[in-house]
Amino acid sequence: MKRHWRFTVAAVLLAATALVLQARNGKEIIPQRPPLSSFPRVLDGWNGSDVPITPDVLEVLGPGDFLLRNYRDQGNTQKPDVYLFIAYFPSQRAGDTIHSPKNCLPGAGWAPVRSDRVTVDVAHHAPFLANRYLIAKGDDRQLVLYWYWAHDRAVASEYAAKFYLVADSIRMHRTDGSLVRLSMPLAPGASSESAERDLIAWAGRVVPLLDTYVPR
Repeated sequence: MKRHWRFTVAAVLLAATALVLQARNGKEIIPQRPPLSSFPRVLDGWNGSDVPITPDVLEVLGPGDFLLRNYRDQGNTQKPDVYLFIAYFPSQRAGDTIHSPKNCLPGAGWAPVRSDRVTVDVAHHAPFLANRYLIAKGDDRQLVLYWYWAHDRAVASEYAAKFYLVADSIRMHRTDGSLVRLSMPLAPGASSESAERDLIAWAGRVVPLLDTYVPR
């Protein structure tokens, strides 16, 4: 019953979003911005290398600008890599809306072990909620944090992101937005608490840069 209720709410929101966005067709503002490929490759001693996104994944994602990069701590090679994924959509008016990792991760073979939310408190930005997922595939485990980001605003809820999409279309004539995801593999026996501290610290590196690539 709960799942049916969520599906109904999501369907209504999607339908309402599509109607409002189509009704405002022709007035959209597409902001100028640098490509995500220019996102800094070195952050606080972590060196990044791009991970290719396969054509089939790009087809599912739709038109947009995407970055998948793994960062390695050069000062501590024993520390697990951090994977940063940013998906930016300059327009969500034609149905090319942001895909939730809740749907993508199981499709890639990862099963959720725990899912909840955590407060991310970083410098020079108001604290915000992010989705926290502990996922597993066989003996492998990963901790994932993700949130939706648009116009210097972070939200965890997919429904809230849809609401703001409509509101920003009316108020700003813009439908651009993004998904930000941080993930870290867990070594056997490692605690998710340690990984969480690392990912929140990483959010502190990423958030100050987001307004450059996802304009306010």
